[in-house]
Amino acid sequence: MKILLVASTQFEIEPFLKEKRHMDVLITGVGIASATYHLTKKLLHHHYDLVIQAGVAGLFNHSTDAPKLTEVVAVSKDVFGDLGAYESKQMKSVNDLQLSNDFEWLPNSNPLLKKLPYRKVTAITVNTVTDDNGFIDALQQKWQPAIESMEGAALHFVCTEKEIPFIQLRSACNYMGERDKSKWQLKEAIDNLNVAISETIALAGGK
Repeated sequence: MKILLVASTQFEIEPFLKEKRHMDVLITGVGIASATYHLTKKLLHHHYDLVIQAGVAGLFNHSTDAPKLTEVVAVSKDVFGDLGAYESKQMKSVNDLQLSNDFEWLPNSNPLLKKLPYRKVTAITVNTVTDDNGFIDALQQKWQPAIESMEGAALHFVCTEKEIPFIQLRSACNYMGERDKSKWQLKEAIDNLNVAISETIALAGGK
């Protein structure tokens, strides 16, 4: 089982890296464009049986059935959430604008997903994180996501196109719109995330 571990920043997977595991690691940089480019380039030149993307995320709401801060989740489907237009306080996708007929959601059909002991959630991927409550509400109304990241849909898109099994692991360190980092639970989110990386590798049959 040859596994590639992907993250946008080394900081997010530092606890795992300190274990000095012999595993291929790709740090893509932040954002959709960088993640898409570097992951595609890697997969063009190397074969992997599984790609695991791990990172922190923003949590959308406080409802009782939503994930909790620092809880590790596995993403069942993702979408490029801010691709389209924001007008009249509504988010409209390229399909809504009749610019595309492609399927918007990028689901994960990997059987390993069902075996993971983490909550399965819907995510969106955006290039701009914001504290604008109007835009946040529009994204939530359009997609009903649990979490937001800046690279997740790039993983789903590239690996689906390349027909390579993948898993996206996330741990929310803050609520959407909260830009005061003193209120974030970053350390605990990262600690929990890195435990989940090891657990996922073990369940996948890796070392």
